[in-house]
Amino acid sequence: MVTVGLCVRLTAAPGKENEVAAFLESALPLVEAEPETLAWFAARIDASNFLIFDAFPTEAGREQHLAGPVAEALAARATELFSQPPTIEHVEILASKLPG
Repeated sequence: MVTVGLCVRLTAAPGKENEVAAFLESALPLVEAEPETLAWFAARIDASNFLIFDAFPTEAGREQHLAGPVAEALAARATELFSQPPTIEHVEILASKLPG
């Protein structure tokens, strides 16, 4: 069961749209290695806006993810890839359907 999540909004810097997409795709193996990250989605909203949504069973799982390798990689490349700092929203999961 998931109880908390993150909604991260990203805006690519001009000309960096494909690099942001590639970065998000390359993050999948890092997320797969996180046992507390039960759901993770990276999506493109339009040409330059992206979204990451992930879900965790506990606050501790969310905090582990925020201190993990994906967050480190995102922070390390933020000024290069994004036109503004990522917006990170902590969310409470009210209902969910995950593969069983």
